[in-house]
Order: sequence, then C-alpha cells, then structure tokens
Amino acid sequence: MIEVVGLDGDDTLWRNEEYFAVSQEMFRAIVEPYLDRDLDVDGELASRERANLELFGYGIKGFTLSMLETAIEITEGRIPVAQLQVLLDRGKEMLSHPVELLDGVADTIAALSADYRLVLVTKGDLFHQEQKVARSGLAELFWRVEIVAEKDESTYERLLARHEVEPPSFVMVGNSVRSDVLPVLAIGARAVHIPYEITWAHELAEHDGSVPTLASISQLPVWLDANRG
Repeated sequence: MIEVVGLDGDDTLWRNEEYFAVSQEMFRAIVEPYLDRDLDVDGELASRERANLELFGYGIKGFTLSMLETAIEITEGRIPVAQLQVLLDRGKEMLSHPVELLDGVADTIAALSADYRLVLVTKGDLFHQEQKVARSGLAELFWRVEIVAEKDESTYERLLARHEVEPPSFVMVGNSVRSDVLPVLAIGARAVHIPYEITWAHELAEHDGSVPTLASISQLPVWLDANRG
C-alpha cells in the first residue's frame, strides 16, 4: 500500500531547465565572436559541466562557474572581462528568479497532503534549493524535505531507512528517468514519470515502457487512488 509519495522539485513542481536553456543561448552568443575556429560551443560547455560536477555539484552556481571557465578556455583568454561579468550577472539573475510553479501543482500537492505523507526529494545546491522550497509556498505541505547531492540507489535507500519507510510503500514522482525512476525501481519501490518539455542532457535516460507516465501532475491523485493498494 502506497503511504509515502516522493516528489522531485525542479521541472516537476516548478520551472527550472528552461532558465538554463536561455542562459546557454546567451553564453553561445557572447563567446562566439571571440572564437578563432569552428567549435561546438554547447558541447564544450556540457563537457565542462560534467567534469565539474564532482567539485561544484548540481545547480546554478556550478553552471555559472562552468560558463566562466569554458568561456576563458575556448576563447584562449580573448573574451573581455566585461563579457565575463555579463555571464556572472546572468547566474545571479537565475539564483534570484522567482519560483514559478507548474500548472496544477499547488492544488495537487494540497490535495495529496491530506491522504499521503509527502517527501520532497530534490538535488542541487543546499542553500538555493532551500530558498526555492521556501518561496514555493508548498513547504508546510511536505512531511519531509530532502535535499541531496545525487539521486542514486544508495541515496534512496538511506532516505527510506532514515524515515522508516518500506520500499513497497513508497512511490517517487518526477521528470527525470535517470534520477527519479531507475534508481527507485532498483530498490524495490515504485515510480511515476511526468516528462517535462526540456530535459538536461545529463539526465537523459529511458525506461522499459512499463513505468506509469502521466501528462500532468494533475493526473497524479487519480493514479494514486487507482494504485494505492
């Protein structure tokens, strides 16, 4: 019987990846005039982001530092300091951007909180994620809030053990197959996939087609009622 519902934050409850997409377009436009050869600018930035994950973790701060580092490297230092400042300012704008809930989220979370214990499971920078939760207006509806460095099998196992939740009674809901679906299934819990229109390349993965996939979080209460037992 499903008793605890885990919910991803970014691009499941509130908008996130589209801000990165806009910033990446800005990054490309800023650095290209200072390149002396054809280069896959997006690929270079993505490669630097992946390499920096172990140092900076997930989130806007790491992304901003990766933009600055990539800009300096691929232009061989030709990019002016003023343009680097523009990139730094963009990172600050992203950090201070208001939290925009996705359609149906507020009503759905309020309804679910009456029948289930809700756990927000989100990864990224601790300080920024805490700010997002506070700004979302949803904080009081969650039984627990878990901000983690990575979403893998060991993380979910520790989380469930700490809160004395048996895997069969837990379902995780999120937009990322890599982070919200596959590791949860691997520990014997359940998962629901709610795809988002934009997915970061690092999060791309596929499931075998047997995972319930919903078009909107508004459909989640009906699914839970039908599959609770």
